[in-house]
Amino acid sequence: MTISTLEFFLILYAVVNGCAFVAYAYDKKKAATAAWRTPENVLLLYALAGPFGAYAGMKIFRHKTQKIKFYLVPLFLVIHSGVIIAILLNFL
Repeated sequence: MTISTLEFFLILYAVVNGCAFVAYAYDKKKAATAAWRTPENVLLLYALAGPFGAYAGMKIFRHKTQKIKFYLVPLFLVIHSGVIIAILLNFL
């Protein structure tokens, strides 16, 4: 059984968003124990690649919600949503 290119990218996109979610959860856990933390720029890169997972992680774990530069995460989410809608409209 082979998967189509679209299916491959959907699976990859879901995995990347899952990784972003886990990165935010992991950093929140480390923040609670005062251990070594994930650099903010790395978290923002996760958010750029997987904004749905990053945004979910921010909201569920209440992590980085007050930092100004993390206001970019919802912007990334809107941009990704627009691209996804454009792709879907192109396929339909």
